[in-house]
Amino acid sequence: MFIKIKKNSGISMQHNGIDKRHIVPVTSNFLLNLDQVAEASFYTLKETKISYDLEGHPIEFPMHTAVVHLHMCYLYALYTEDHNKRKGRMAERQYYKLFFRPENLDAYQELRQAIETQVANL
Repeated sequence: MFIKIKKNSGISMQHNGIDKRHIVPVTSNFLLNLDQVAEASFYTLKETKISYDLEGHPIEFPMHTAVVHLHMCYLYALYTEDHNKRKGRMAERQYYKLFFRPENLDAYQELRQAIETQVANL
């Protein structure tokens, strides 16, 4: 099942391919394959959070910003290599955090509802 994340909807994204203090505003449409999500969690920020875009400009997220934290399945994992370039045993799954400002909760609710239809044990 795919869900479309729309550009310029006030959504920002963080993933483990970039530094943890950086965040990327969503500036183009992309499809999220929910069949590749292994774990999902939902929460809201309890205090204001400041992150930085890739150019170092601060981005402030107010209290009550909704966050969807997605851990992808092991098909989307990084595997370590030893000094002989052999594959290691440590697998780090990719994760994505999507931040929805309080004024953009419609997009958050749409994504959350789509994820919840995929879950059997709610």
